[in-house]
Amino acid sequence: MEFFLIFLLSYIAGSIPFGLLITKLYGYGDVRNYGSGNIGATNVLRTGSKKIAFLVLLLDFLKCYLPIFVALIYYNLNIAGFCGLLSIIGHIFPIWLKFKGGKGVACFFAFLLAINPVFFVISLIIWIAVAAISKYSSLGSIISVISSLFLFLIYEHPINIVIPLTIIILIIFKHIDNIKRLIKNKENKINLK
Repeated sequence: MEFFLIFLLSYIAGSIPFGLLITKLYGYGDVRNYGSGNIGATNVLRTGSKKIAFLVLLLDFLKCYLPIFVALIYYNLNIAGFCGLLSIIGHIFPIWLKFKGGKGVACFFAFLLAINPVFFVISLIIWIAVAAISKYSSLGSIISVISSLFLFLIYEHPINIVIPLTIIILIIFKHIDNIKRLIKNKENKINLK
């Protein structure tokens, strides 16, 4: 029963739709009516407010980081990793929005920071480099997420590989439309300045 409650709370924390709540709170309306229709920070940036986008990024990050952090204190690495997986599932498939949420990238970076800060730094550098060079946030996300899998495999991280692999598959799945637009050269570019 204890684990069920911890896992349920991890999902619920992840399912809080900060992108939607914050844009409405600041008078921008429903963020799903902008750009890609996504509730994540990249789409919030398309409202024109970098401050609100940063706030959403921070809150999305924390809602996934905190359940892992707490679970690492009281339980083992795999329980904490599973809490992270459920937080990310909550973000991607929130019950409050008919299971239509974000793409999970900020949450995955929170997962990496909690599980292995070195993997977080390497993956973040990859994301920044790819996004800065290509001007595609989605391409940076896809490449950094896939690269992180190699980090888990090469360095034989003690977490059960099924956990990060499942997260990576979910994130790539959520980027299918982005991949199609990238192939057709129709993907939205970002401005990192």
